[in-house]
Amino acid sequence: MSRKDASVGDEDEPEQSRQGHILICDDDGELRSLLASFLREGGYAVATAADSRELERCLRSPGNFDLVILDVMLPGKSGLEICRDLRATSSVPILMLTARGEETDRIVGLEMGADDYMSKPFSPHELLARVKAMLRRSKMLAQRSAERRRFITFGEWTLDLARRELRNPSDVIIDLSGGEYDLLLAFLDAPQRVLSREQLLEAARNREPSAFDRSIDVQVSRLRRKIATSDEGEGFIKTIRGVGYMFDAEVVYR
Repeated sequence: MSRKDASVGDEDEPEQSRQGHILICDDDGELRSLLASFLREGGYAVATAADSRELERCLRSPGNFDLVILDVMLPGKSGLEICRDLRATSSVPILMLTARGEETDRIVGLEMGADDYMSKPFSPHELLARVKAMLRRSKMLAQRSAERRRFITFGEWTLDLARRELRNPSDVIIDLSGGEYDLLLAFLDAPQRVLSREQLLEAARNREPSAFDRSIDVQVSRLRRKIATSDEGEGFIKTIRGVGYMFDAEVVYR
């Protein structure tokens, strides 16, 4: 994922920050500038874009982004379309912003591959907390992957931790979003154990769940479809009614 040069967007930070480099894409110039200033005060390098064209220009420039904050309602290509396109080539964490708080909008964003979402209006302090949690989770997973052996196998499937690639029994790479990859690792770390929705939310996204948060069910459903075959029914991920989920397979690290 490429970073944006200082000539595009609002007062973009030319230096990479140790805290992380964040790309904000929102067509509301005032909100974009406020968020950028707030995140810079928090120690992050920030680049901004007003639409998909500016965002694509950012991504073609040298460097890396650690997280993308993406508005749903954008002129031209929508945030949901951008999210889907990003997921085809990158596992960078994506935080979606939506002006509508409807559950359906949040679920569609997660279906497209977003890792988290916030409804406008929102508290900048909550957004900063979400950003910190997502980046912390991303770094922790990268460190954990480095400490593990390179491959994890279950059934006839193989997860390559170095490449972050999942291959099915036919040796075809299965695309996983950042959230799906994190969720799969949470299951692989605890095979044959029942995990509650709260445990999976904490493991996969490292944030506090709401009593009405269906996002983990959406993530589980998407992951289940990707690693199931037509004759497996529920496949590896079993639903334990009233409790949570269990990964039913022998897991081998090598």
